[in-house]
Parts: sequence; C-alpha cells; structure tokens
Amino acid sequence: MRAAVTRPGSTRTRRPRSLRARRTGAFYVFAGPWLLGFLGMTVFPLGYALWLSFTNSDGLSPNARYVGLANYREVFSDPDTLASLARTGLFAAITVPLTIAAGLFLAVLLNQPIRGRGVFRTLVYLPAVVPPVGAALTFKLIFDRDSGSANGLLDIFDVNGLAWLQDPYARWVLITLTVWGCGNVMIISLAGLQDIPAELLDAARVDGANWWQSFTRITLPLLSPVLFFQLVTQIIATLQSFLPLLIAVDPTPKGVGAVPQSNQLIMIDVFAQYFSNGRYGYASALLWVLFAFVMAVTFLVFRLSKGVVFYSVDPEQAKTKPRTIGDN
Repeated sequence: MRAAVTRPGSTRTRRPRSLRARRTGAFYVFAGPWLLGFLGMTVFPLGYALWLSFTNSDGLSPNARYVGLANYREVFSDPDTLASLARTGLFAAITVPLTIAAGLFLAVLLNQPIRGRGVFRTLVYLPAVVPPVGAALTFKLIFDRDSGSANGLLDIFDVNGLAWLQDPYARWVLITLTVWGCGNVMIISLAGLQDIPAELLDAARVDGANWWQSFTRITLPLLSPVLFFQLVTQIIATLQSFLPLLIAVDPTPKGVGAVPQSNQLIMIDVFAQYFSNGRYGYASALLWVLFAFVMAVTFLVFRLSKGVVFYSVDPEQAKTKPRTIGDN
C-alpha cells in the first residue's frame, strides 16, 4: 500500500486512485461518445415521441394540447389503421419464411465443394449491400409498365404488359424485392453450416442415412439457433418496412396516395399522418402501437421456440459456474 502524499504546508492528503477507479474512468472516456449519441439520438427521441402521442401536436404550433389516450383510442377504432396493421402482419408472414428459406437454400448450395464458389458467394451477397433506395428504384425501373424489362420479357411470349406497380401485382413486386435481398440470411446460414462438425455428418453417412435424413435430423437441429436469430431479426425488420413508398408508385406519383392499397403498410400510414396530414400526435401513437405489436410478436416467437431451438449448451446452465476436475 502506497503511503498518502502530503504537500508541505498543507493538512490535506491525496489518496492514490485505485485500479478500479482508473478503469472506470477509462471506460467512460471511451464509451462516452456512444453514450451521448445513445441518449441524444435514441432515448430523447423515444421519450419525445411518447409525449407527443398524448397530445394533438401538428409539428408547427408550439402550444400542443394534452389529449390523454384519445390518439390511442382513435388508432384502435380507425378501420384504415387496423387494415394497414393487418396488411403489415400478412406481409411479414409471407416474406419472412420465404427470405429465410431462400437464404438457407443458397447457403446449402454454396457450402458444396464446387469450383469458383467464392465468386458465387460474392454475387449472391451483393444484393444485401445495395442501398435500399437504390434497390427500390431499380425494381421500379424493371417493373415499369411502359419501359420495364419485365414487360419486355413478356412481349417475347406475346403477353400483354402488366401494370406491375399497381394492384393486384404491387404486393408481389415488393415481396420479390424483399426476398431478393436475402444475402444477409445466406451468409449467416453459411457460417452456421460451416460450424457443424463434419464428423457427425460422416457418422450418419456411415450408418446409412441419406442426404435428406442427415439434413433434417442433424443439420437443421444444430442450425436452429442461427435460424431462430434470423427469424427474430427478420420479423422486426419486416414489420418496419418502408420500401413500398419508394417502389409501389406510378411514374408520376402524387404523394403517398399513389401507393397501391395492397402495399399501404403501417409505416406508410405513419408517414402520411406525419407529413401529409400534420398529425404528429396521432402518428407518434401509431409508432408506439407498432412498437407494442413488434414486442408482442417477438415475445410470442420466443415462447413458441421452446422445444424447437436446440442449443449446444443450455442457456440456463451456461449461467452457472462450470465444474472443474477437482470439484466435488
């Protein structure tokens, strides 16, 4: 223990800083910028949006009146809002399984020992790194009614061009765009496949198991934590989808009113309430209802995952201290 240092002519003593104090100070120095950004860019906007949801704010007038739960009552009594929420749930129910299945299928293919598979992996992953705006505008050009390549391909077979960006085809264009960007799912599934011990598959092959039996009884159970992670993240991302505003419109759009009805998801309704109707309070209530909906769906998925997701180490046992050879 170092002795306390006393300055000449002073009765105060300076105690040495402990190692824990120095480490704590270093932590806040390095984590401080992130903490400030988290408080300013996440916590404050969330709190402000929660306060707005209880007011009739229009975003311009400084005198917003407190209206209590009136906005939330209107959300659950408005048939258009409930319909957009139902369309959002249906959209997620279709695209999430398709995206995960497509990513897993591509991962299995690209995990085979084929020549040039690094190039194929890169090509499949490229759509995942394309900015969402660029991907949406590209699909808008492809499925354009007059000059799009999709109708150009139909012309080869003497089929009249379709209005892809209008009902009833606009929903399927959006689903195609979402599944097209399954590169993230593919790369994570590929990492999970490469983490499966080859000895297990070799032992199953020696025992006479065919490819399908090995895949369903060994690969899928061992890959279930990876698939479960992707299921949760894909659900959260899909329920907040905002791409319909960018692609499902006519060449000369007239605001959000140009979005086909089948693609008027909840985020389109939020955008319309914010910037077209100037109802900031009601739009904030919509966002908080969406947040509660996402939390409820995620909680349901976690509850249903028991008995389906298999971990190499039980999460409850992982919290306990591991036993060593000398323990009794």
